[in-house]
Amino acid sequence: MATNGQNLTPDWTVSTTWPPIRDELETETSASQDKTVQQCLPLLHAYDSSLGDFHHDDLPKLDRAKHARFLHRSLQTLPAVAVGYDASRPWMVYWALTALSLLGEDVTPYRQRVTQTFASMQNVEGGFGGGHGQISHCASSYAVVLSLAMVGGADSLGMIDRKALWHWLGQVKQADGGFRVCVDGEEDVRGGYCSMVMISLLNLPLSLPPGAPARRAGLESFMDGLPEYMSRCQTFEGGISGSPQTEAHGAYAFCALACLSILGPPQRTISSYLDVPLLVAWLSARQYAPEGGFAGRTNKLVDGCYSHWVGGCWPLLDAAISDSQAKQAAENLPGSSLYSRDGLTRYILACCQSEKGGLRDKPSTYPDSYHTCYVLAGLSSAQHYNYYNKGQKDSGLSELGDAFRWASMPYRSSYQTGEGSRLRPIHPIYVIPWSAVEDTREYFEQQGQF
Repeated sequence: MATNGQNLTPDWTVSTTWPPIRDELETETSASQDKTVQQCLPLLHAYDSSLGDFHHDDLPKLDRAKHARFLHRSLQTLPAVAVGYDASRPWMVYWALTALSLLGEDVTPYRQRVTQTFASMQNVEGGFGGGHGQISHCASSYAVVLSLAMVGGADSLGMIDRKALWHWLGQVKQADGGFRVCVDGEEDVRGGYCSMVMISLLNLPLSLPPGAPARRAGLESFMDGLPEYMSRCQTFEGGISGSPQTEAHGAYAFCALACLSILGPPQRTISSYLDVPLLVAWLSARQYAPEGGFAGRTNKLVDGCYSHWVGGCWPLLDAAISDSQAKQAAENLPGSSLYSRDGLTRYILACCQSEKGGLRDKPSTYPDSYHTCYVLAGLSSAQHYNYYNKGQKDSGLSELGDAFRWASMPYRSSYQTGEGSRLRPIHPIYVIPWSAVEDTREYFEQQGQF
């Protein structure tokens, strides 16, 4: 880890031994935790030679070829038992394309298939459902938009009916400032984040459509009341819940932080609407030792997917706390991290890789495209210094331009995984490659608003 420009050699004692202080009271939860540690310790010690080639410090290399083959297979015809995932098809495409992009694979050959698949999911009233004939949903629409951004091209991006989507989003905007995930569906921070991703990336008008129900409550913009809604979702623990008065969860923390980072400079939006020290304390407690990975909630086990959902919170929080990120980047001296990048990297490479390809929750589970996507996204974030650059040229999207004022550089420390295990950088807000964000933004800026 780099601290004040000095390299410090990681001390792996904490990652290879049982915690020095343990509660003697045994419960079902503590038994599950002990079982997880027992599964992880041999891998963290690199006792398992089936993992293949190793870096120095006995850390397995990222098996890029196996993971790429696993992901390409997930985009082919699936067996009949997968019919239960029909409503998740946009997500399955997004997870695979994102993970392949992080590995450096070219996903443009999927452009025609992706465009044709999603065309049947677009509804006349706006937005995309999870499958043909299914109602529009913020989550599936988000996954469709980001997948089309990754495959790129005028035909793919041009198939989105932006005006209809704008009207549909007006129907899910709520009088209290939040968003439902679908018409008459639940209201939570996912709706706010997914909606603002689409509004900012597609250059949709910020003003509410004339028929939006929220106008009757005096709201005029999609932004009205939204940061206040996010603020009400912070719990007594410090974490962020899906909706007010519910349990804090790492994925909701990311959604809230990313949404606030779209609405304005993180130092202003995040610091004004959230108790940052309390949130930092809660998120810090989600990284466990000896595993090194993150758990999503209090008193839960580590899970590889939170490498992104919790790990992805840190660059956003760092931007809210620090006003010298761009200066540190210019001097090639990123400041000390708010979390253990090295510990997370060790957990991912040692415990999350399946020998058959793909990445997983933990050693006792099987790989899938969901975990492969978000484990790799977390590893990419740990390998890069993603920072808010307030001096960067303003976007044509003047009111939401702060979402595009981010930059990235490789994060270097004395502990290196080797170039063979390094991934492409990923945008800290949109969670797709930087080039896809920039190309999509430029395309819709040229299209103008309506």
